[in-house]
Amino acid sequence: MGEFDDEFEMNGQQSEDRDADLVEDEDATKQTNDTSASEYRKGKDIQGIPWERLNHRREKYREIRLKQYKNYRNLPRTRDELEKECKQVERSCTFYDFHFNTRLVKSTIVHFQLRNLLWATSKHDVYTMQNYAVMHWSSLLRRGKEVLNVAGQIIPAKKYPGSSAQSLSRVLISSMVVKDNLMAAGGFQGELICKYLNQSGVAFCTKITNDANAITNTVDIYQSSNGSTQVMTANNDCCVRVFDIEKFVLLNHLSFSWSVNNTSVSPDGKLLAVLGDNTVCLLADSQSGKVIGDLKGHSDYSFASAWHPDGHILATGNQDKTCRLWDVRNLSQSFAVLKGRMGTIRGIKFSADGRFMAMVEPADFVHIYDTRADYGHAQEIDLFGEIAGITFSPDTEALFVGIADRTYGSLLEFRRRHRFHYLDTFL
Repeated sequence: MGEFDDEFEMNGQQSEDRDADLVEDEDATKQTNDTSASEYRKGKDIQGIPWERLNHRREKYREIRLKQYKNYRNLPRTRDELEKECKQVERSCTFYDFHFNTRLVKSTIVHFQLRNLLWATSKHDVYTMQNYAVMHWSSLLRRGKEVLNVAGQIIPAKKYPGSSAQSLSRVLISSMVVKDNLMAAGGFQGELICKYLNQSGVAFCTKITNDANAITNTVDIYQSSNGSTQVMTANNDCCVRVFDIEKFVLLNHLSFSWSVNNTSVSPDGKLLAVLGDNTVCLLADSQSGKVIGDLKGHSDYSFASAWHPDGHILATGNQDKTCRLWDVRNLSQSFAVLKGRMGTIRGIKFSADGRFMAMVEPADFVHIYDTRADYGHAQEIDLFGEIAGITFSPDTEALFVGIADRTYGSLLEFRRRHRFHYLDTFL
C-alpha cells in the first residue's frame, strides 16, 4: 500500500471532492435528517439529500459523477481486454430493502485505501470508527455510545508473561474487526488494540513494529485449524502476525516480499489468502506461510478478500475495478470476474449462509450478488459519498453501509427481503 497521501484528509475524502452541489445550507443540517422506510416510500431520499434545493437533480448529478470520478491506481492500465473478461450481470434484483438511515453515526476513514471499518454482531448491533473512538450503534434503540476512545493514553488492563503489551497514545485506527465479544483494531503507526466488549478497559495493546511505514492494513479474528481463536494482522512492513487471545502472545510471524494489504483465513483455518502491493494474490498454508498457489489475473494492487462459507470459493478485490472469484480446487484461473461501476473494489463480504456476496467500491456503489444464481443476478445500491465499510448481520437479516462524509455521513440499514412479507414484522 502506498504511503498516506496528504491529498486525502483524515475522513478519507479528497480535499477537492466535497462538491458544493451536495452541501446543504446550515439551517437545514440542524434539522432531523434520519430517513425511515416509510419516508423513503413517500419520496424522501434515503440519505436525506434535498435534491429539490440543489443545483442538480439526482439523475443529473449521478451522470456527472460517473463521468468525473477518477479511480486510484498504483500501476498504469495495461489490459484493454479486461472488459471482455467481465461477467454479464442482471443488476435489477432486490435482495435487501432499505430500512433506515441515521446521520447520528458518521464513520471516519483514516486511509483512503482501507475501508474495513464497519462490523455487525447482530441485526441490532453495529460497530464503527468515528474520529478517535469506536462507536456502538443500536438499531433497535436508535442510540449510539462510545466503547473505545483512543484519543489519549491507552493502557493494557493486564500484562501477561511473554506478551509484548505496551501503552499507546492517540491512535489513528486504520482497520478493525468485531467478532462475538472481541474487538481488534489496527493503527496507522503499526498499533494493535484488543478489547472484550463486556469488560472495561483494553485487554491488550502494543505497537507491532517500529518500521517507518508500518500501518496496520487489516486485522482479522478467526478460528484456527485446531479450533482456537486467534487475531491476525497484516502490515505495510510485509509481515503477517498471529496472536492468541488468552495471553495475547505472538504465535506466528510470516514474511512476504511486498506490503500486505489484506489477509483472510479459510473457514477451516487451513488456508490463508495474502493480498498486497502486487498483481498476484497468494494462497498459503496458514501455519507455515508456505505458498500453495499464485492467483494471477488482476492488473493492480489488491485490498479486499473474503471466503465463501463452504471454503471452496475465494473472492479478491482489486484497484483494477474488479472482483475475481477463485475455486481453490482449481487455481489455474478465476472462474468469474465481476466489475464495479466506477472504482476499486475495496471491500467484500459473504453472508453467513453463503447466499449473498456484497462488494463495495470506494464511493457511491454497493453490489450484492446472488451466489446461487452463479453471481449472475445482483442488486446495486446507488448512494453518494465515500464508503467506510459494509457488513451483514450474522443471521443475514440486515446489511449495513457506513458513509463517511462531513455533510451526509451516516449509517444505512437494509433488511433482507423474504418471499412471505409477514415474516418482516418479527424482530
